[in-house]
Amino acid sequence: MIEQYWNFFVEHYGWQGVALAAAILALLGIQVYYYAIAYARIAKYRNDRRPRRIESNTPEISVIVTLYNENSAYLESGLLQLLSQEYSPYEVVVVYVGSDNDFYEDLSRMRLYYPNLRTTKIEAKSRFPISPKMAINVGIKAAQHEHIILTTPDAEPRSTRWLALMAKGFTRGDIVIGYCGYERTKGIANYIMRVERLTSAMEWLSSAIRRHPYRGDRNNLGFTKSLYFSVNGFGNLNMNTGEDDLFMQQIMTRDNVSIVLSPRAMVSEKCWGGWRWWLSQKRYFGSTHRFYPTDARTFGHWERGSRLLFFATVGTALAVMPLEYKIAAGALLLLRYAIVATTIHRTGKRLGEQGIVAAYPLHDLFGPLLSLFIGSITLQKDPSAWR
Repeated sequence: MIEQYWNFFVEHYGWQGVALAAAILALLGIQVYYYAIAYARIAKYRNDRRPRRIESNTPEISVIVTLYNENSAYLESGLLQLLSQEYSPYEVVVVYVGSDNDFYEDLSRMRLYYPNLRTTKIEAKSRFPISPKMAINVGIKAAQHEHIILTTPDAEPRSTRWLALMAKGFTRGDIVIGYCGYERTKGIANYIMRVERLTSAMEWLSSAIRRHPYRGDRNNLGFTKSLYFSVNGFGNLNMNTGEDDLFMQQIMTRDNVSIVLSPRAMVSEKCWGGWRWWLSQKRYFGSTHRFYPTDARTFGHWERGSRLLFFATVGTALAVMPLEYKIAAGALLLLRYAIVATTIHRTGKRLGEQGIVAAYPLHDLFGPLLSLFIGSITLQKDPSAWR
């Protein structure tokens, strides 16, 4: 029976049709693996299945944030959100890098109303610029507690339960990683920024779930002081970035990473511009990608490459093959998108990203080309990322 079907297929569509069908099915198989298995784990993940590391459900936390400019608006909004978390005991350590004494006095005066605020100042000097790693290192040394959570002035918690959920992660690991998305505003540029942030996070979150962690997000990341000092602090000191990926690769193991996935554990990063600003950010933080392990660099490439080839082979079938062949190819295209849309919807819901699926077909189609363009940008050395 199988031989009859085979002969019929070869007779009607030729070896070219056979090869095209084989390519479509193979590429579909790769796509199904990514979206129905690897990425689908994010929505189903339960951190409480990991063995406990500490007995206390409320470890003492030091939240560290570095300020590089006189951002009075942050003192009135983002910092207040950090200081008003529904959790105890914790402190917020603000490291101010600058020379404005009036601003630092305003910052320090907040301690009268928020006893859990600690401040320290590093005098900014043009001849000896202070890197983010140096500022964070000062904050870690000033912190009173063992468990450290890093965030930035660009990010704000989505919930007053953010710290409680991140702190609970320390009961399951010495490193805690959470999700950070972009704030939602109007416009196609903002949508692309948000969906690219989500799909990029799906790569490293799914790898961490598979117990192959290689990075976190500098806006929502935690580790213990003991682990930090066990490797003598940050490495790659010739770079201004790398604290959430290259350093993480030094201390992450298969068993010490705790993954916190909840809309209430999410933080939102402000968008300070449009395309030009975003691409400059991709170039700056992408400076570390060339130093990633090979499997971390190629994991996403396989998905995007197989996606692009799948669209190309299906497009070829729809263009040149007989009607019944076109119908079958179109059905496989719809099947793939149904799987992709389901996974994107469930993952977005788990991480607190809303309004992603509606326009996702455009990103699904052109995403590989966008990634290729971003990759070409990161190949150009960004002088500001180096010291």
